[in-house]
Amino acid sequence: MSTANGGGADAGGSGPLCLVTGATGYIGGRLVPELLAAGFRVRALARSPGRLRDHPWAGEVEVEVVKGDVTDPASLGAAMEGVDIAYYLVHALTTGPGFERTDREAARVFGERARAADVRRLVYLGGLAPAGVPERELSPHLRSRAEVGRILLDSGVPTAALRAAVIIGSGSASFEMLRYLTERLPVMVTPRWVHTRVQPVAVRDVLRALIAAGRMPAEVSRTFDLGGPEVLTYREMMLRYARIAGLPRRLILPVPVLTPGLSSHWVGLVTPVPAGIARPLTESLRHEVVCREHDIERYLPEGSPLLGFDEAVRLALRRIHQAQVATRWSSASVPGAPSDPLPTDPGWAGGSLYTDRRERVVSASPEALWRVVEGIGGVHGWYSVPLAWTVRGLLDRLVGGVGLRRGRRDATRLRVGESLDFWRVEELEPGRLLRLRAEMRLPGLAWLEMRVDADERGRTRYRQRALFHPHGLLGHLYWWSVSPFHALVFGGMARNIARAAARATPDGRHGPGPAAGRGRRYRLRALTRRSRRPRPRPR
Repeated sequence: MSTANGGGADAGGSGPLCLVTGATGYIGGRLVPELLAAGFRVRALARSPGRLRDHPWAGEVEVEVVKGDVTDPASLGAAMEGVDIAYYLVHALTTGPGFERTDREAARVFGERARAADVRRLVYLGGLAPAGVPERELSPHLRSRAEVGRILLDSGVPTAALRAAVIIGSGSASFEMLRYLTERLPVMVTPRWVHTRVQPVAVRDVLRALIAAGRMPAEVSRTFDLGGPEVLTYREMMLRYARIAGLPRRLILPVPVLTPGLSSHWVGLVTPVPAGIARPLTESLRHEVVCREHDIERYLPEGSPLLGFDEAVRLALRRIHQAQVATRWSSASVPGAPSDPLPTDPGWAGGSLYTDRRERVVSASPEALWRVVEGIGGVHGWYSVPLAWTVRGLLDRLVGGVGLRRGRRDATRLRVGESLDFWRVEELEPGRLLRLRAEMRLPGLAWLEMRVDADERGRTRYRQRALFHPHGLLGHLYWWSVSPFHALVFGGMARNIARAAARATPDGRHGPGPAAGRGRRYRLRALTRRSRRPRPRPR
């Protein structure tokens, strides 16, 4: 069992030990610090523990990070040793073939290993199912979540299975979908599900309920509906969001022809949420999802009522405005995205590895250059041919990829494992190295690496590598078809990053280089104007 901090949970603290699966995800990454604040010790399970190392809580003495997978009985059994409470926060948010079988088997293994390790409680967060609708008529996403809850409840370990609908919080997929649909479309032609009644809940209250569920007495083993104090249609949520965000009133025109599949692609084009994730969210809105009971409130601390929708939206927007988004929906890996690390063998062990190298001496301090490197993507763009990057992102979304719209969690700081447009941060050495792994749809694996160091004369040096490992003939054809444009794209990137560093102001602010284009500069000025408004606005 590997640890990230050398000490592990046994090194300090005496509270109950909680196993948190899905710690790299949206809810799991936020639950860990809340558990620590509540006096628990935490063991975080991750397939790639390195992805958690930059989280603020990763170095706490009460935290142990272990390598494992809920589908691997051996690693899961080792992770369960000495655990009091086990949180099951993993699921396959995709409608791809076989995901229900994977979820079913993972839940069965989790329950069996928990019982064998004498874990005293399981806590699961699933989806709120509509009342009176046969399970066979539910979306595959909701049907699988309901089945996982049943498997854990039948495991022989006392289980609290919480069921939530739309979660409102900075960075959640549901909130990002609501936010971007409302902000980008003053007039909307929408599916019929905008009239579906749902019961949204603030992410703050979801975390409070998860902690309360871990403290329930042993005789409590059941499902709990989890929702906020209001029942709203999706249309009402969009109109109220527009009012809170200071937007003009939106005109919403529902039409009957947009099926869940078509509407998921529509959502994928308008919002940062790709169609593969939007589809289960939109399918879940076909039926009314309203709490049938509110028993979970008996276990919540007294004197802290559930947040209403308006206050939850204001809090989410405030977090975004203040760049305090702890986790995002894209914190977890996108299903089907490549996860292979950059090979350390320079010879690629007999395989092909194409490389594009760029190097420049920069008339700026290493610190100024690093600020530009770490701030790449999102609002700042990619420092070369913005139209080419935009088209590449659009093409990626058209074939079901994530595109460029995921942006960044934070405008200036990165963490290992988080998403950055259609890349994911694979390695980060502050001040020295940023390595990104592509999550766009490609016939191979791709990385973009940026280094800051000094040459033999002590001058600041910027080094950049783009690497591509092709899969089959199509991969080789892809590389040779795009390589004529590398001087323009990658060469321009290196040149403009160096220029941006040289132009950086003492407070570290910088803008895209000349090749970023007039349209990019216009968008930056527009964002600056909006940031001066008294009402907080998302960036």
